[in-house]
Amino acid sequence: MNKGSLPVERQREIWVDWMRVAACFMVMLVHSTEPFYLGGDGSLILTRTDAFWASFFDSFVRACVPLFIVASSYLQFPLHYSTGEFFRRRAVRILIPFVIWTVVYALCWGEPVQNFKDLLLNFNYAAGHLWFIYMLAGVYLLMPLLSPWAEKVGKRELLVYLGIWLLTTLIPLLRDWVGGAPTVIYGVSGLPRQALFPLWGECSWNAYGVFYYVSGFIGYLLLGLYFRKFGRELSWGSTLTIAVPVWIAGFAISFGGFLHRVLESAEGVFPVGGKVEMAVWWETTWCNDTIGVALMTIAWILLFRKFNSEGGFYRKVLLPVSKASYGMYLCHLLVLVPFCGLFRGLLGSGAEGLLGFWTTPVEILLAALCTFPCVAIACVFLRRIPKVGSFIS
Repeated sequence: MNKGSLPVERQREIWVDWMRVAACFMVMLVHSTEPFYLGGDGSLILTRTDAFWASFFDSFVRACVPLFIVASSYLQFPLHYSTGEFFRRRAVRILIPFVIWTVVYALCWGEPVQNFKDLLLNFNYAAGHLWFIYMLAGVYLLMPLLSPWAEKVGKRELLVYLGIWLLTTLIPLLRDWVGGAPTVIYGVSGLPRQALFPLWGECSWNAYGVFYYVSGFIGYLLLGLYFRKFGRELSWGSTLTIAVPVWIAGFAISFGGFLHRVLESAEGVFPVGGKVEMAVWWETTWCNDTIGVALMTIAWILLFRKFNSEGGFYRKVLLPVSKASYGMYLCHLLVLVPFCGLFRGLLGSGAEGLLGFWTTPVEILLAALCTFPCVAIACVFLRRIPKVGSFIS
């Protein structure tokens, strides 16, 4: 095939559609959980019950964003067409809908004039989920550079790089351990971030340590490549034998780390809260570049690879929703936030709520379960608008 020619239509990867739809719902669960630990001056957990359920649900589905990266890598990497064609297609499919919904959020939330000024430098912080698009664009910028290597790399070499990357997922936890209590610095955005304890070549004048270029989301790009090139079909028995203990280990790290930090902050007394940097510290083991999330991502991939059903439900329901999933990600907060407020108002909070110990999980699940079909139906129909539908969703 000519380098600049259009590729032959590839066979659809059914399991990726199942994974993409599931990841979209996972994102909504994550955001349904946020009101139970974010609030007040930035961080606020009202009860011990809220602390437990926030940690449980958010840890359970925290691999959602890495799964999106793996899906993109599996389908797009190495590139199937020229660099110019790749960026043209990505711009149409990713950037145009992003710009449209960015404008919508700027008009709907906060002060529009200030929002549009801020957009010159970054996303609208009120619509915090839009950070994902900037990261995704950065991953796409690397794909053409790495594609020649990806086409030729062998299994052993790729496993070595994945091993190095998995080592880097321990670094955020190591920084937290050796760095002591969180120290906060503020960048030009005004948003706090924990000061990093310098490791392996890092210092006040150099942030680019030995593992800088092989850390972060680049690992999920390589993970998708590995499953594309070398992932073999496993039986259900073998899949569960590997995936279940790997997922449990990752969940234990994420769940235990968050809950431990919250209880340490509370010192036995609730409510507990403070500035937003406290929540940043609580979330240490939830970060996408930590070992717990990486392990759960691998486990989810192994499980979803067994989902290859393409019957009527797949063709009529799941496939249209999968095609609209990017639009769902972009717009879902406009629906989710009102649902969260509605159920919080109706049921109360924590053990003092209408359902006692079960109040918080019911609110989280109801918000996500009500938001998902509403947004899915809306985005599927938006895609069907002639000529402009695909630019919106």
